[in-house]
Amino acid sequence: MSFTDEERAYIATQPLARIATVAKDGQPDVTPVTFHFDGDAFYVGGFRPADTRRARNVRSGNTQVALTIDDLKTMRPWTPRYVRVYGIAEFVDRNGQEVLKIVPSTSWSMNLSGQWSPGTDAPNPIRKTDHATLKES
Repeated sequence: MSFTDEERAYIATQPLARIATVAKDGQPDVTPVTFHFDGDAFYVGGFRPADTRRARNVRSGNTQVALTIDDLKTMRPWTPRYVRVYGIAEFVDRNGQEVLKIVPSTSWSMNLSGQWSPGTDAPNPIRKTDHATLKES
């Protein structure tokens, strides 16, 4: 698997993500969504998912998307955590509903343990994975 156990565990605790798509005219769009993660790909459904702006954007040929799953472990101290994914979206049938399937090409994760806060001496490790080659940096 290309996501670490820590990344998969964090993703499983989060109810929302934000998906960014781009319209045919170049207008970016970002919206909060619910999602399902099967360990390899993300699935974005929701209410009438085939009739959304993100669906129109992908259908227009802009299949490159970004997905961010994030939260704050605490506000004081400021302790952000995230998994960010770039990937390719396509429509698939899932349980009788047409949903977006996002296959990751690159992902980043930061501070999933919640040990780092800005201004501390603790390292701020950002993990990057190239899912196409499974290269981690």
